[in-house]
Amino acid sequence: MIRVGRRQGGGAFGGGRLIVALAIAAFALISYFASRSFNEVTGETQHVSISKEQEVALGLQAAPQMAQQFGGLHPDEAAQAHVDTVCNDLLTSSAAGQSDYPFECHLLGDTETVNAFALPGGQVFITAALYNQLETEGQLAGVLGHEIGHVVGRHGAEHLAKAQLTEGLTGAVVIAASDPENPQNSQYAAQMAILVGQLVNMKYGRDDELESDRLGVRFMTNAGYDPNALMRVMQILEAASDGPRPPEFLSTHPDPGNRTEKIQEAIATEFPEGLPAGLQP
Repeated sequence: MIRVGRRQGGGAFGGGRLIVALAIAAFALISYFASRSFNEVTGETQHVSISKEQEVALGLQAAPQMAQQFGGLHPDEAAQAHVDTVCNDLLTSSAAGQSDYPFECHLLGDTETVNAFALPGGQVFITAALYNQLETEGQLAGVLGHEIGHVVGRHGAEHLAKAQLTEGLTGAVVIAASDPENPQNSQYAAQMAILVGQLVNMKYGRDDELESDRLGVRFMTNAGYDPNALMRVMQILEAASDGPRPPEFLSTHPDPGNRTEKIQEAIATEFPEGLPAGLQP
C-alpha cells in the first residue's frame, strides 16, 4: 500500500510538471510566431522580437567591448579611411543604404585573429589580420558586403527570437523530464535539451551566412565590384585554415569550399544574363 501511494503521488506530481511544461512551451511558441516582420531587402517575413531601434541600441552598447576583444580600433588612419570608402560605396549604391541603420565600418588592431563580424544595428568590424591578407578592394567589398548583409537581414534579431524560443522549449523539456527522486535523470534531460537547442541554432546560423553571401554579391556588384572577388576571399580563408591558428571567421561560418559553390549560384541567380561590364576586381 505504501508503494501504491507513492506511485499515485508521483503520478500527480508528474502530471503537474507536464501541465507546466506544456504551458511554457505553448507560450514560447505563441510568442515566437506572433512576432513577425516583413524585410523589404530580403523579401522575407521574419520572426523578430525587437525593433530596429533596439537593434541599434544593442549594437552601439556592445561595440566598445567587442572592439576591445580584438585589439581595439586600428591606429592607421589611412587604412581606416580605405575601409570607410569601400563601406560607403556599398551603402550608397544598394538597398542597404536605404535601411534605418546608421552603419559604421571599423578596422580593428588585432593582427593575429582572421575575422570579420557585424553587430545588430549597423556596427561592422574587420580585423587587421584579415584586412592585411586581402589582395584587392573588391575582396574588401566582399567581406564588408557580407557583414552588411547580416545587419539588413536582421540575423541578430532573428537569433535573439530563436534563442528565446529555444530557451522556452528546452526549459519545458527539463521540467517535463525532471524527476526529484532521480537527479541524474534530470541532469541528462537538461543536457539533451541544451544539445537540441545548439543544433537548431547552428542550422539557422549557416542559413544566415549563405543569405549574407547572396546579399553581399548583390551589394558589391551594385557598387561596381566583381562578386567573384568574394570567392577569392573564401580561397584565402581556406588557405589560412591550414596554418597554426585557423581563422576565427571559420568557427561560425560554413566551409569555404561549400560557400564558393553557393556564391557561384548566387551570382548566377542575381545576374542571369551575366555580370555588368567594367567591374572592379
